[in-house]
Amino acid sequence: MWPINRIYTTPEFDAGRGNLWRWGTKTYMMGVVNATDDSFSGDGVAGQVEQAVALAQKFQADGMDIIDVGGASSRPGATPTPISIEKNRVVPIIEAISSEVDLPISIDTTWAEVAEAGLDAGATVVNDISGFLVDPGLSSLVAERNVGVVLMHNQRGREHRDVIGDIGAGFAASLSVCAANNVDLSQVILDPGFGFGWTVEQNLEILRRLNELTSRELPLLIGTSRKSSIGTVLGADVEERLFGTAATVTQAICAGIDVIRVHDSSQMRDVVKMTDAIVRRDTSAS
Repeated sequence: MWPINRIYTTPEFDAGRGNLWRWGTKTYMMGVVNATDDSFSGDGVAGQVEQAVALAQKFQADGMDIIDVGGASSRPGATPTPISIEKNRVVPIIEAISSEVDLPISIDTTWAEVAEAGLDAGATVVNDISGFLVDPGLSSLVAERNVGVVLMHNQRGREHRDVIGDIGAGFAASLSVCAANNVDLSQVILDPGFGFGWTVEQNLEILRRLNELTSRELPLLIGTSRKSSIGTVLGADVEERLFGTAATVTQAICAGIDVIRVHDSSQMRDVVKMTDAIVRRDTSAS
């Protein structure tokens, strides 16, 4: 059941470029631009600025709310990308997108040096899959720039006890870093890290128990799009996971998630619009 009485730390999030997100009014959508050559989803556009801009323009036309640009693959087993290469991949793409598209842009990185370059190029939000636990300078940068940040719990390399308990512990560690570095909590979004260090069954459990996370006061983002757990359940290759992704997005919205990270913009836009029409109904007249 949709948590219609959900309480947020603050009602709004400044995504940048004149975009104020009002929590609880809709599900916001983040479109993925992988500025890599080894993306798990097969859509990497490393060095292809025009292709990246065209994708960003499609995202804007399809009703996305933010564009997420990342220059390092986070798939399991990926070779670590040197900071210099990651920076060289994302900066020209962010500069080009910001000049052609009105949407806010997030820079997907764990490194302060890359994030700073991305912000200077036009990004207004940082998306950190380490939850501030890799580079101590990243939290300081976010606080100094007073920009929005997505902090993900990454279960890779951690001992598993309980899915929701493990995610909660990860969130607590990230929020402790926020407190120590004066990061504005009104600008924080949390991400439970679907697909990062979990088995297929644990990923499904995250979806079943999302309402235990959305009972918190901070907004939540989730990225299930095209993930391998969907492929395992369906026996489907990456390009055949559209309907499986749609099912996970619907479940997440019904559980109260605030932002979804997706690759297939026009299809997921319709899934979100329809699900929002059902679960985010106007209760004022009842």
